[in-house]
Amino acid sequence: MAVAKKAPAAPAAVPSHTLDRKTFGRRLRSARKKFGWTLAEVAERSGVSIPTISRAERGQLALGYENFSALANALRIDIGALFSEAGAQVTHLQGPVVTRAGEGVTYRGLAFSYEFLATQAAGKQMSPILGTVHARTVQGPEDYERHEGEEFVYVLSGGLEVHFEDGRTVKLAKGDSLYFDSRIGHAYTCTSRQLARVLGACTQESDAMRSARESETPRKRAGAARA
Repeated sequence: MAVAKKAPAAPAAVPSHTLDRKTFGRRLRSARKKFGWTLAEVAERSGVSIPTISRAERGQLALGYENFSALANALRIDIGALFSEAGAQVTHLQGPVVTRAGEGVTYRGLAFSYEFLATQAAGKQMSPILGTVHARTVQGPEDYERHEGEEFVYVLSGGLEVHFEDGRTVKLAKGDSLYFDSRIGHAYTCTSRQLARVLGACTQESDAMRSARESETPRKRAGAARA
C-alpha cells in the first residue's frame, strides 16, 4: 500500500519591516489633524514647504532626513514613533532595547535608505540608523541635508564621499568614520560599485548648542538693526 508523502511545509512568511510612503503619509496627516493645523501652519512651524508636506501626506514623495526630522519636531512626534512598525508599542526608554538583525524599520528616502533601529523607544537622545547610500552625484543645493544636532557615520562596506556645502569633501572607505555638526549642509554619494552600507547616529540638539544658538540670535538681530 503506497503511503502518501507529506507535503513539505510552506516557508514561513518573512514579516515586512518596510514603512511605505502611504503609511508614512497617513501618520503625518493624522498628527497634523490631531492639532487641527493646516498645511500652511505646519509649513511655518517646520520650514518645510506646503507642496512638499502635501505630497508626502498623499504618499507621493519620499523625504530626506532634514524634512522628516523637521516635521517630527514641529508635530511633536518622536522619530522612533514616526517610523515604528504598525501596531508596535512605543514607550519612553526604561531599559535596554534590542533590535534583532533585519528587524529595523526601513524607509527609502531620496538618496538614502534608512533602517531605523530601536524605534520602540521614544525620547531617545540619538537616532541610530543602518543606511544604504544610493546617490552617485550631488545634483545641486537641494541635495544638501541640514538638521539640528550632530551626526556620526561609520562605513560598514563600500566607499562613499560626504560633501559639505562649504566645498569640503571627505572620502570614506570601509572601517572609516566621520563625526560632524549636522547643521552644516551635507550630502552622501556612493563611490564603490556596490552600494555603500553605513551605521550612523543623529543626535538631538544639545543644551550647549541650543544655548549658543539662542544667545547668537539676539546679536544677529541687533547687528541687522544697526545695519
